[in-house]
This record gives sequence, C-alpha cells and structure tokens, in this order.
Amino acid sequence: MGTSVQVTPLSGVYNENPLSYLVSIDGFNFLIDCGWNDHFDPSLLQPLSKVASKIDAVLISYGDMLHLGALPFAMKQFGLNAPVFSTEPVYRLGLLTMYDQSFSRKAVSEFDLFSLDDIDSAFQNFTRLTYSQNHHLSGKGEGIVIAPHVAGHLLGGTVWKITKDGEDVVYAVDFNHRKERHLNGTVLESFYRPAVLITDAYNALNSQPSRQQRDKQFLETILKTLEGGGNVLIPVDSAGRVLELLLILEHFWGQRFLNYPIFFLSYVSSSTIDYIKSFLEWMSDSIAKSFETSRDNAFLMKHVTLLIGKEELDNASTGPKVVLASVASLEAGFSHDIFAEWAADVKNLVLFTERGQLACFRRIHLQRLLK
Repeated sequence: MGTSVQVTPLSGVYNENPLSYLVSIDGFNFLIDCGWNDHFDPSLLQPLSKVASKIDAVLISYGDMLHLGALPFAMKQFGLNAPVFSTEPVYRLGLLTMYDQSFSRKAVSEFDLFSLDDIDSAFQNFTRLTYSQNHHLSGKGEGIVIAPHVAGHLLGGTVWKITKDGEDVVYAVDFNHRKERHLNGTVLESFYRPAVLITDAYNALNSQPSRQQRDKQFLETILKTLEGGGNVLIPVDSAGRVLELLLILEHFWGQRFLNYPIFFLSYVSSSTIDYIKSFLEWMSDSIAKSFETSRDNAFLMKHVTLLIGKEELDNASTGPKVVLASVASLEAGFSHDIFAEWAADVKNLVLFTERGQLACFRRIHLQRLLK
C-alpha cells in the first residue's frame, strides 16, 4: 500500500499572499511555512486558524516575514504547539526579523498582536538542522525523514525533502538557482523524480537580467544621485536580501575609493551582522574559500556603518549618503520615516530592489507613479 500524501494550500496560491501549506503524509500533518505580510492582517490567517491545533510539525524555509511572520501569533492565538524545524541561519535571522518588526510597529502604534515574549516563546520550539541532514521523526511521525537542502535566495534558505517509504515530497518555493556574492544557488536536479513537488511561479514571467547587468545598473543609479548632491534611501528587509546589497556596495566602494557614507539602519543591524560573521559555512563557496585561505571575513565591512537608531543618522554627515533602512515595505520602521523626510527633494532617490509585498505602502505609491 503506497504512502498517502495530501497537500492543502492555506495561503499564497493564485495570489501573492504569504506562504503556508498543510501537507499530510499518512496522517502526519506538516505545516510548511507560516508567513504573514507587513499589514499583519489577521484575516489572512483564517485558514491556518482552523488547522493549527492539528499540526504535528512545522517546517520553515526562509527567515523572513513571508515565510515565518505569523508563527508567534499562531502559537499565541491558534493553539499551534508543534516542534519547528529550520536551518540555523533561518532560526537566528528569523528571530531578529521578528524583533525588528515588533520594534518598528511599537514605535508608531499600539501594536499588540504579539510581544517580544511571544516571539521568544515561539522560537524556543525550533530544532536546527544542517543542509542534507536526515532527521528521523519519532512517535506519530515514525518512518518519516526530513532534510533541508540549499535553496539560495536567503541565507539558510531551504528546499525541504520529506521521505516516507521511499517516496519523496519536495517543497521548493522562492528558490534561486543562480550563484550570488554570498550564496550558492539551488540544484533542483539533485531531486530525482519526487512523488510530489510543491513549487511556485512568482517570477516565472519576469525577465531576469544577468547578475553583472543588475549590479551595474544598481550601482550606476546610486552613484549618479550621490554625485548630483542627493541622498539614496534603499528600503530593505531586516536580515535577508540586504546582505547581498551590502556586499555589492562594500566591494564597489573599495574598488572606486569612494568616500560617501553608507549606513545600514535597523533596530537589529548590529546583531544581524554579528551573527552573519559566524555563518560563513552557509554562504557561497567563494566566501568560504576566502576565509579559509586568508581569514578574510566578507562581512567585516570597512565602508558600511551600522546604526540602530534614527538619531544616529540625524547626527551623521549632512552630505550625500546611502541609507539601507528597514522595513522594505515602507509600512513602518526607519525607512518610512526617512522616506517622509526625503521624498520632497528631487535630488534624492528612493531605490527599490524588489517588487515588494502586495498592497504595501511602497508598491501602491510606485504603481501610482507609473500610471
């Protein structure tokens, strides 16, 4: 008798909402990803609320809002009480992401959906795995093996493989097959004919430029603004894609001997980079090799200053500068405050490096400008 697999999308199908899937294998219920967006709209979580108490294990693929943002709320409000599995970077950077979101919200409103204690409580349930580590479940999950594999896109990002009786279920969303400065790409060819493949088509219709072309346009746009006397605001996530941007800027500034200041501003910027420095084995082969041969840590940055408060930026240089500030959606956080201050000056630039969440502040305003 074969293995029974049932897949029930809870969120993120036929639209751009955060991802969450219920995957049942012979009666063992996995919740794969538990995302929320920067609106923190509880109505998005109604499907999850109906099944949360039946979940036996949670698998998290990335440490950002769209993949784990609802976890503290679900554990607090929905009775979700199951072990959570992720890689070490997803655990650490996911925790910092949730802290940053909480601090950013409480700075502008009476945010009470979850507290810092709720975040800590949720993350105490995590078991951290290394890439390709086969973890055998016990009890109700006896006979099921889970293993995280490289997904690219974000540090520690995971393609999950779940195996039962020789049949594989592969969950591969938001992956990146291209090698980047700080990450290796995924290799989906290594999964041979899985029984079930769960994936997405978020970027299927987008024409992706080469990394070289993308970086060149990014840097030329920034430099043109700085040379014209303007400031550059780059709204970023707390601990995800911002890492790639920091390395691109750090390398370019070193090559060109530029003196314009670069600031990374978030409530958790210092903690983020401190952790990142110890995660080199999770990064690209080139970064790991450089450290092995010369002890050169790519995230010991000479041209980037870490800030954790807006007052630090206000007291900094008054000349042209680059500021990478959370949160990426402009819904709240330092990026929202800086946008409000700088937007009226035509010399300044707000540079978005990704599409952004559906119906968020930045995307709504960008769509209005493009009409």
